[in-house]
Amino acid sequence: MKPGSTAPEFELADQDGAPWSLRSHLTEGPVVLFFYPAAFTTGCTKEACYFRDITAEFRAAGATIVGISRDDVATQKRFDDEYGLGYPVLSDQDGAVAAAYGLKRRMPGLPAKRVTFVVAPDGRVVEEIASELNMNVHADKALAALAALG
Repeated sequence: MKPGSTAPEFELADQDGAPWSLRSHLTEGPVVLFFYPAAFTTGCTKEACYFRDITAEFRAAGATIVGISRDDVATQKRFDDEYGLGYPVLSDQDGAVAAAYGLKRRMPGLPAKRVTFVVAPDGRVVEEIASELNMNVHADKALAALAALG
């Protein structure tokens, strides 16, 4: 999913079990989708907490942050409760959304790759950030892409 591509539409359950769809949130402004391998792992926790820590900057840019992993709804709820994330974390248990975004790994059953997409209100991907090891780069580059959107 490269810049200029149309982001695939999806609907997944958030940590409270409520449906969350990309289309309905794009009407409010840009959306930052960050795919992470698994809740409670060291790297994913660091990444999710960094997004949490700079949520005000994303709000100032008019953007919605949302995390997505293969964890079930109950695990996403515990992850949000334990770390006070304050943004939706979605359950993509079967990996279908990750696959639609081209993030499926070659070996079946493995978690999705760690990639962030900045999606403009018109549904276009304006930035793709991929790094398995530098957790903060996802949020930092997403903010830069939002600034470029104006």
